[in-house]
Amino acid sequence: MRIQPRHGRQRSAAGVLATLLSLTAGTIIGTVSGYYGKWVDESLMGSAELFLSLPWLYFLIAVRAFLPLHVSPAGTFLLLICVIGLIGWARPARLVRGVVLSARARNYVSAARGFGASDLYLLQRHIFPETFGVLLTQAALLVPQYVAAEATLSFFGLGVSEPVPSWGNMLSTLQQYNVLVSYSWLLAPAGALVVTSVIYWLLADALHSRLKSHSI
Repeated sequence: MRIQPRHGRQRSAAGVLATLLSLTAGTIIGTVSGYYGKWVDESLMGSAELFLSLPWLYFLIAVRAFLPLHVSPAGTFLLLICVIGLIGWARPARLVRGVVLSARARNYVSAARGFGASDLYLLQRHIFPETFGVLLTQAALLVPQYVAAEATLSFFGLGVSEPVPSWGNMLSTLQQYNVLVSYSWLLAPAGALVVTSVIYWLLADALHSRLKSHSI
């Protein structure tokens, strides 16, 4: 019985870890696409457009349903992070690509390249720092989306299963009408999910406003 709270904390961290995975993949792909351009840019951004055009929720459920359903709690945790995080790389990649394209064309980058600076030096010293603001804003936006994605998968029986606690499997009991009428307090996880989303969206808006004021 003592193991359950620890798993509960793990599940609450799934959205954060999936966001880190998504931003890492998006940063690598967006940087390579924006910095090297040409056919590399066309192929990578074509893949990003394909991912963005897919219905995100249905695609997520389909991918998770295709994978093994009966695994250990730790395996389920890692599987959810990988599925959710790797599906959401496309939007961060496009944003990072735009920043890299802009930074690559600046005069000090061209001057450093003219003095013989390597690609790795240019990326580390001049281009990567330009992406931090965009990545922070994206993190604040993606965390609540991924928390909701984990809850959705658990609600449909594709994520965390009982007895490990999750907002999704807590809400799954409300699929029965008599339970919803008699025990309406079981809607509390939905309220917690809404509050969490609002907090992160307000944080993202504050970060966006701060970055915009610094860029003016």
